[in-house]
Amino acid sequence: MTLLPTTKTNPKSNLEEYTILIYGPPKIGKSTLASQFDSPLFLATEAGLNALSVYQTPIIAWEEFLNACKEIATGKHDFKTIVIDTIDNLHKYCREYVRRKNGFTHESDLDFGKGWDLTKDEFIRALTKLSLLPYGLVMISHAEVVEIKTRTAKINKSVPTMQKNARAVVLGMADMILFCDTVVTEKEGEKRIIRTKPLENWEAGDRTGKLPAVLPLNYNSFYNAFYGINSEEKSVSENIKQEVLA
Repeated sequence: MTLLPTTKTNPKSNLEEYTILIYGPPKIGKSTLASQFDSPLFLATEAGLNALSVYQTPIIAWEEFLNACKEIATGKHDFKTIVIDTIDNLHKYCREYVRRKNGFTHESDLDFGKGWDLTKDEFIRALTKLSLLPYGLVMISHAEVVEIKTRTAKINKSVPTMQKNARAVVLGMADMILFCDTVVTEKEGEKRIIRTKPLENWEAGDRTGKLPAVLPLNYNSFYNAFYGINSEEKSVSENIKQEVLA
């Protein structure tokens, strides 16, 4: 019996099969965007959903997250997308859990980075199991601007607000990294947009190659772009793209 494959896998064709990170400044519309994915369940680690009508499970401890994941894994529900809002707070709960379980007060208390490794391993283990379930996984984070030093310059870059180790894990897992931003255009004034391609001033990405570099910040535009559907918003999207990328 061989364990090696005899046929190639096909690229995933449904949004509900992907892991997506949405990040941006407060109140720009990240949770609203996530709420329009197919049949979402919010694992709410912080307040911020009061203005939305969604199914949500409050999560205030890592153990509660693990229990929710076990129930999700049974498949005895109608949810198709799991939304972690926010992944920042979830990582905080993971750190608290690992510290309690191993009897130290801070990750740096253990030599050679062992404390950080324990937290990273627990975080990766749980998120990987969740991402491999037959549901979409959407993670939400806030944005911050950090200074990146190069040989010749200092660059301000927008990145998710997660602690460094958590950010590395989540960015590596995400098939799409959507940066929600605001720009002022000559033709349409202030517009909220989604950036999907990385540049030196922001973190973004799209492994599918289906998304344009810039989209209006609304679910219909995102959905239509992913599935290659022409819509009335296409001209609006192109106008924004031309001005933003000019």
